[in-house]
Amino acid sequence: MRFVLIVQYDGTFFRGFQRQAKGERTVQGELERAAGEVFGVPTRVSASGRTDAGVHALAQVCHLDAETSIPPERIANCMNLILPPDCKVTASYPAPEGFDCTRSVKRKTYRYRAYLSPIPLPMLSRYAARIGTRPDLVKMREAAALLVGEHDFKAFSSTGASAKTSVRTLYAVEICEKTEDGHTMYEIEVTGNGFLYNMVRILAGEIFAVGTGKSTQNIVKALAGGPRNLLAKTMPAAGLTLVRVEYEAPHAAQEEL
Repeated sequence: MRFVLIVQYDGTFFRGFQRQAKGERTVQGELERAAGEVFGVPTRVSASGRTDAGVHALAQVCHLDAETSIPPERIANCMNLILPPDCKVTASYPAPEGFDCTRSVKRKTYRYRAYLSPIPLPMLSRYAARIGTRPDLVKMREAAALLVGEHDFKAFSSTGASAKTSVRTLYAVEICEKTEDGHTMYEIEVTGNGFLYNMVRILAGEIFAVGTGKSTQNIVKALAGGPRNLLAKTMPAAGLTLVRVEYEAPHAAQEEL
C-alpha cells in the first residue's frame, strides 16, 4: 500500500534531500532509516523533487510503499520517534489511487527570504540571506513581471543541471517587504510547473540586483538565449524554502498544504 508523507525540515545540516553515494547526511537517508525501523524492512521514500544542500522545506510531499497494520495517520508519529529534530513528518495518510509524488506534481511554490542589515545577524541568517542595500520594490516587481510565463530558463540554472529541457512556466513571482522584530525582510515567492538547478536562487539574485540599480535588459537577453554570466550571483541556500506542492486532483495532500 502506498502512503503520503508531508515532511518539514531545516536544511542547514543536510547535504540536500537526495541520498548521497558518499554516505553524507541527507533528508532521504533519515526518512528511509526511520521508515526501515518502523516497518522492519528497507523502505524507499520518494519526494516531489530534490532540494539542494542547505535548502529548507515547510511541506515537502513524499510517498512510500509498505505493508503494515499501523493506521496511516499513525505512521507520522511512529517515524517521528526515530527522526532527528531537524526533520519531521507532519502528516501521513493513504495515497490516492495512481498517486506518485514526483510524477503527479503540477505546481510548486518556493519562497526566498532576505533581510536588510549592514552585518550578518545570527538570529536571521539560518533562514534568510543578508542584503546590505535597500532595494527598490517597484523595480523588483518590474523584473519579476518579465519572468512570469513560459520561457527558456537555461541562463537561470547552474552548471551541472541534468534536466532534459530548460523550458519552464512560472505562474507567479510575488514580492513583499515586511518588518519582523524590527528588521526589514524581503520575500520573493515563486510558483511554477518545475524548476532547474539553482533556478530560484539565481532568479532571486537577479531581482535583488535590479532592485539596487541593474537594468532589466539582462533578464530580457537571458530569456532570449543569453548566457548565465548576464545574471547576478546565485543567492545563498539558507534563504530558500519549499513552501507548497500542488497536484491536479484535490486530495489530502492539498488539504494539508
